[in-house]
Amino acid sequence: MSNLQPVRGTHDLLPEESRCHRQVEAIAAATAARYGFGEIITPIFEFTEVFSRTLGDTSDVVTKEMYTFTDRSGDSLTLRPEGTAGVARAFISNGLAQSLPLKLFYRGPMFRHERPQKGRLRQFHQVGIELLGVESPLADVEVIALAARLLNELGLGDKVTLELNSLGDADSRAAYRAALTDYLLQYRADLSEDSRNRLERNPLRVLDSKDEGDRQIVANAPPIAASLSPAAAGFFADVTGGLDELGIPFVVNPRLVRGLDYYSHTAFEFTTTALGAQGTVLAGGRYDELIAQMGGPRTPGIGWAAGVERLAMLTGTAPTLVRPVAVVPMGDPLVALAVAERLRRAGLTAEMAFSGNLKKRMARAVKSNARCAVILGEEEATRGAVTLRDLDDGSQREVALADLEQQVSALLAGERAG
Repeated sequence: MSNLQPVRGTHDLLPEESRCHRQVEAIAAATAARYGFGEIITPIFEFTEVFSRTLGDTSDVVTKEMYTFTDRSGDSLTLRPEGTAGVARAFISNGLAQSLPLKLFYRGPMFRHERPQKGRLRQFHQVGIELLGVESPLADVEVIALAARLLNELGLGDKVTLELNSLGDADSRAAYRAALTDYLLQYRADLSEDSRNRLERNPLRVLDSKDEGDRQIVANAPPIAASLSPAAAGFFADVTGGLDELGIPFVVNPRLVRGLDYYSHTAFEFTTTALGAQGTVLAGGRYDELIAQMGGPRTPGIGWAAGVERLAMLTGTAPTLVRPVAVVPMGDPLVALAVAERLRRAGLTAEMAFSGNLKKRMARAVKSNARCAVILGEEEATRGAVTLRDLDDGSQREVALADLEQQVSALLAGERAG
């Protein structure tokens, strides 16, 4: 048993790192709520079809990375590799078409069997939002503004760059697919096997290839901007104009694409150079055809997702814990436990010093960064009193047990006021 280790690509979040994660999630939830987004919690696993139909059978996620298994009923189930498909399925399953527009926030673990990377594990965590039912480019601007506000709230505004592109409407993508195919066919023999297969079925996926040879070929591919219809170009101009109006800086990246057919118009990423090669910390786009593709009514949508691990790495230190009150029993430990419980019921953080002599217990109290110690000696107990020691300046005084909550609160309030 001593050799047991976590599965490759998984990671134990010990208390300090867990606080970093919880801080990111809490700030994300609070920021989303400020924009009117309510939280949705979908199952960690879905029928495999939810993802294979939406992510496409040529995607790396579906062909190589999904954790798929057959349950005892013979159903094929998959641990969710991303959040949007589950939200879209929930929209259809719960008949929410009459509740549009919908603004939804989610958070939780995702699972992909890929090579572990910096800030991306096989079990990783995301926060994300989806705005359903609004076709206006103003929705794109608001969703991106929420992302920018979250990154600013996390103190990362000066560490990230917003990259933006348009994928156009259906006519634009059809024209671009033809132009891209004509270009790639010239280099078909030089493409990787995966890209040659994708060229036949979905040439836009070649643009996502990680193969270095493919990347060199793709670098000179025609940009999608040349294929945009007037309507699509106007939509993108409204998005960029809205971002300018809100003072949100961006750069247009003509190579930023999404290979899935249901994506349209705006695609965006917030990237950083602070994490090495794995530079994307938040990514999103518009997906007006997704819900229809899943069998629901045509419902426009746009959203984004961000990796909690990467955001936590960028934010750095964990939030400071509330300094506790150390309860040190030198008499009956049950009496001390009752005192600790009284303090907790008063809204204070109290920790029991369970064993050792007074010196050792006080040393542990100092090590725990306790603000003060409540020492319960037998002699003081006969007078209905305890000793309250200030662990910052070493002073101490006897206080009535009946006034303990008030006295401790006053000491802590003095520190906060200072």
